[in-house]
Amino acid sequence: MDSLHVWVTYLLILVSVVGYSLERWPIEAVAAASLSAFLLLFALFPYRDEAGFPVTSGDLLSGFANPALVTVLALLIVGQGLFATDAMARPTQLLSRIGGTAGAGAVAVVLLSAAVLSAFLNNTPVVVIFIPILTMLATQRGISPSRVFMPLSFLSILGGITTLIGSSTNLLVAGVAARSGITLSFFDFTIPGLAIALVGGFYVIKVMPRILTPREGPQGRVVDAGGKQFLGEIDITDGHAFVGSTARAGLFTDLGDLMPRMILRADETFLPPFDGVTLQPGDRMIVTATRRAFSKALAAGNLTIKTLDPSGFTAEQRKIGPDMVMAEAVVAPGSRYAGRTMQFSGLRTQFGITLFGLQRKSRMARSALSEIRLEPGDTLLLCGREAAISSLKGNHDLLLLEYSAQTIPQSTKAKVAVAIFLGIVLGSATGLLPIEVLSVTGAVLMVATGCLTIGEAARSVDRSIFMLVGAAIAAATALERTGGAAMIADGTVAALDGQSAAVILSAMFLVIAIMTNFLSNNATAVLFTPIALDVANRLGAPPEAFLACVIFAANASFASPIGYQTNLMVMGPGRYRFIDFAKAGIPLVILVWLTFSIVGPWYYSL
Repeated sequence: MDSLHVWVTYLLILVSVVGYSLERWPIEAVAAASLSAFLLLFALFPYRDEAGFPVTSGDLLSGFANPALVTVLALLIVGQGLFATDAMARPTQLLSRIGGTAGAGAVAVVLLSAAVLSAFLNNTPVVVIFIPILTMLATQRGISPSRVFMPLSFLSILGGITTLIGSSTNLLVAGVAARSGITLSFFDFTIPGLAIALVGGFYVIKVMPRILTPREGPQGRVVDAGGKQFLGEIDITDGHAFVGSTARAGLFTDLGDLMPRMILRADETFLPPFDGVTLQPGDRMIVTATRRAFSKALAAGNLTIKTLDPSGFTAEQRKIGPDMVMAEAVVAPGSRYAGRTMQFSGLRTQFGITLFGLQRKSRMARSALSEIRLEPGDTLLLCGREAAISSLKGNHDLLLLEYSAQTIPQSTKAKVAVAIFLGIVLGSATGLLPIEVLSVTGAVLMVATGCLTIGEAARSVDRSIFMLVGAAIAAATALERTGGAAMIADGTVAALDGQSAAVILSAMFLVIAIMTNFLSNNATAVLFTPIALDVANRLGAPPEAFLACVIFAANASFASPIGYQTNLMVMGPGRYRFIDFAKAGIPLVILVWLTFSIVGPWYYSL
């Protein structure tokens, strides 16, 4: 064994850990520097392993072609497809209703739903899906954000440890283990995972909210909880879903969140209350609603892009595709659009953008939308292709609120997205095809069926995960091929000489759980998997027990925000500080460790 390469490998891993922990540089920058250092080490000082094979740059870069990494990235695209089609909206609304009117009950139901969903979908997109839901619940029911978002991250992690595809960590461990000829199937570690999830879930739901300190103040980015009302207009055409809708007690209950203010019919005008009024083809209905209500109406086909556009265009141009974006823009002081009516603003002909709604601070006019003249300070609700909305950037007449740009949910594609997702889960669970084949195929189908655009799919791929995993696998390769992993395994076994396999398993869990909160879950998993396999081999213990140990311990990233991506995602919405994760997360790490120390040896007969 060449001690130079072993000790330099240890040093580079230590420096990488410090670099990740300091948070002074982006994760991908530290990962790239680490990868570069390993490439230079083995290029300048060639090394051959015990079998006589050289460690080449190709070996070190093989992590970027790792099937587990490809699977993780593909599942992120699949998760984005579910989000973009609003496929999870109806189930989560139902679960919220089950929680009742009490704020804590509704939040608990949504959090537990996220945990269950995380078992069958990579937990990162699950958190993305549930953040806006919890934002709305917390706002509507007066709950401090700090009491909901960290529990969301922790429960998604706990739910993700119960199946093979629940977490990127699980897939990476399975990928490294596959190189040693050991295959982990979908439900191989579900039973001990459920035990850990149940104990941890009880702590997160019942105890942790009392530890977290409510913290008020601005969040950096203002989240619209859905209260801003826009004035809009809907044409009731032949075959429209609203035709035949009749007002009862002055209200149109069939219109959902769209609130009619006036109905124009030929020479007649109907004002509230609309007792006995039945909507007919040719009616124009002036409504107030949130942008979400307009977005849902547009996705359902109850609102068409031809609204307010006197020039008419083809059905294909009116089609709501995955690249259709709704955004807000403010009419600037001195804007050339000030004084123009909404109908003849020229936005459609100049930018290819349709004007759907108006929000005016001073008053909301009760008149046909097409007759309202724009004023400086008006907020406009715009809709158009992504490229058309982007063309407004830098415009001095209309100030685009870039954070408000969101794609129109492809609700008509929701069933397609769910079918693709279920195909991946069922195909993997039954062993029909390898998970990497199913996930990549699913990602391609999300784009091919119109659930996502190529751009949306590309944006859903996290470059920090890509670089981090590639660099971590390079470090793991160096650690394994130079014999560094064997040295650590020998040291672990020597330090616990005479102890049972159960004690060694528990000790290894604790070491990995500590490391994962300073490194990252993925990097820790990849680094410790070969060590765990080597220890299991030396003890003559089942390798599955030690692989499960790595999976559960590497996922125990509760004590710091840098250990897991979902922790970073909830820091802003929850207004957390670094110390908040330590206060709430360290007890959970201890609970998870103790639970596995009891359940693990029993389940694997150690």
